[in-house]
Amino acid sequence: MRKILLSLCGLLLFGVVAGYVGGWIMRQSQPPAERIPIVVEEDLPERKVQLYFGDKQGRFLQSEERMIAGCEDDRDCIRSLLEALRSGSQQALLSVLPEETGILEIELENDLVRVNFSRHLSDFHPGGSFSELLTVYSLANSLGENFPYLRQVQILIDGQVQRTLKGHVRIDQPVYADFSYTRPPTAGPVLEEQGADGLTTDMDSEAELKIEEVIEDAQIPAGD
Repeated sequence: MRKILLSLCGLLLFGVVAGYVGGWIMRQSQPPAERIPIVVEEDLPERKVQLYFGDKQGRFLQSEERMIAGCEDDRDCIRSLLEALRSGSQQALLSVLPEETGILEIELENDLVRVNFSRHLSDFHPGGSFSELLTVYSLANSLGENFPYLRQVQILIDGQVQRTLKGHVRIDQPVYADFSYTRPPTAGPVLEEQGADGLTTDMDSEAELKIEEVIEDAQIPAGD
């Protein structure tokens, strides 16, 4: 009986040792498990920008400091800036982009940025030569100040070059920033310009001369 027990114990011990050795051999024959690196994304710090909106009387552009989401790629930064511009002023200044406007695509080429807007930019714009001027130069000045290497902006509507924004200010060529529109009009003969919404905007003679440089010369047939 004692011999039987010893034999059983020996077989059990042999089985344990054999199992351990066999498991060790199998582990050695398998390739080491690939370690998957854990990437921890850090939040980028917010970026301070200067945006340009119309002043409360709609006569010139006025800057407003804002914070936008942090970004690494300039196209993402530009999109965030345009979205902030579209959302409107936080200081009760006049909006320059209809809130319905879609920002479809942004392309960078040397010192030129092409911004493709949805048709809502022109469809929902109030119109009027001075109102269109404020929109065009709000875009050019906001981009030019915050991205100094961008000297010109081409405004596209639904991917197409459009002759004017809404019948007055030409946008068929790239526009350069012009910070003269950020200065209040000087005292002088006051002109009155009527927009498509029926509202009037006061302009002095100097501002009128500036407008004539970029406004489309449209002839209206008699009787229309």
